Amino acid sequence: MNKSDILFDYKHIWHPYSSMINPLPCYSVISAKGVYLKLKNGKNIIDGMSSWWSTIHGYNHPILNKSLRKQIKKISHVMFGGITHPSAILLCRKLIKLTPEKLDCIFLSDSGSISIEVAIKMLIQYWESLGQNRTKILTIRNSYHGDTFGAMSVSDPDNSIHKIYNQFLPKNLFANAPCSNFHEEWNSNDIISFQKIIEKNKLNIAGVILEPIVQGIGGMKFYHPMFLKKVEELCKYYSIPLVFDEIATGFGRTGKFFAFQHANVVPDILCLGKSMTGGTITLAATLTSRNIANTISNSNIRCFMHGPTYMGNPLACSVAYANIKILEKNEWKTQVFNIEKELCKSLLPLINHPRVLDVRILGAIGVVECKQQVNLELIQKFFVNNGVWIRPFKKLIYIVPPYVISINNLKKLVNVIAKSLNENTLFI
Repeated sequence: MNKSDILFDYKHIWHPYSSMINPLPCYSVISAKGVYLKLKNGKNIIDGMSSWWSTIHGYNHPILNKSLRKQIKKISHVMFGGITHPSAILLCRKLIKLTPEKLDCIFLSDSGSISIEVAIKMLIQYWESLGQNRTKILTIRNSYHGDTFGAMSVSDPDNSIHKIYNQFLPKNLFANAPCSNFHEEWNSNDIISFQKIIEKNKLNIAGVILEPIVQGIGGMKFYHPMFLKKVEELCKYYSIPLVFDEIATGFGRTGKFFAFQHANVVPDILCLGKSMTGGTITLAATLTSRNIANTISNSNIRCFMHGPTYMGNPLACSVAYANIKILEKNEWKTQVFNIEKELCKSLLPLINHPRVLDVRILGAIGVVECKQQVNLELIQKFFVNNGVWIRPFKKLIYIVPPYVISINNLKKLVNVIAKSLNENTLFI
């Protein structure tokens, strides 16, 4: 990649959450292996982000690559309307085996945001099939569920990156987020706001949607499992379907295979994505109960009105199946435990730094909340110059490394974060 390529990118290619007038600098990656990204200058940097939570086994994993090569020799894609194929069937068998018995109907799509859209459409069509016009979704503040419009409508309307679209989005219901942290004692007052809203709107609510335990872009906070238990109890009492967004947390990230397992609860609809294919190719899934699926299917329409072009993509299904086979060896449990242990040892002491407001750790997630907002361009350059890839936002410097990272490389990520806290120019 030469200078003209970089200039072309700068002038013509729009990157996530960036500007076309004065875009943030982009670093050219020419290859990747294990936990390393190789830049065009030949420098290897440690990826602390797993490519936004997805590349849990590292890059260029031989088993995942083999599954892709094997599948592409057969068929890379075929429409899923009126057609099925072995890769989709194998994957869905695995997903049903891995998830609670209640969830036995699967709708495949091509991104996490779309899996949320599918869940919302399921909820609305479910109630329409029962002869009820319910369109309100209840969630909590500081939530984030994706960048498409339905997903944006259930993300925090005031504190999220989607605030500018509020005039267009449907108005949903937002309870206060729980204040009880994961590792602290449960405060029963945390459920009051949610309980009042669900009681007041019980005949208008189509469903409840939550990020279980971990609130991502809404602040990287980890709330108490008891909140999920109380929400499940209220949903059961009022017969309102419960949706869990496990797009970021699923497949081991929090120390449990699914984050909702920390609370021993079961949703009516489950959304999966990101690491489902080990970070190789995009795929998502929305799993639901037989009751919801049959109710929708027994309506006047007699079908679910959604059908992505790349639904059930054979390449994606094949590599997702291979990814789950790797996870079934259960090495991820030890890997995530060791990451958490090291983060508690080396990252947690940063809470004493004068620039730090809080440090939070859960499974293979480490968060440093600063008192000041970071200068993204400068801190990104600082991290790259120091041999690591970390992508902060607002006041948060966080890492979600691949499970296969070595302790030494994890220590380097933490050391560079610690070093950055002493640089006044990196903060606004």
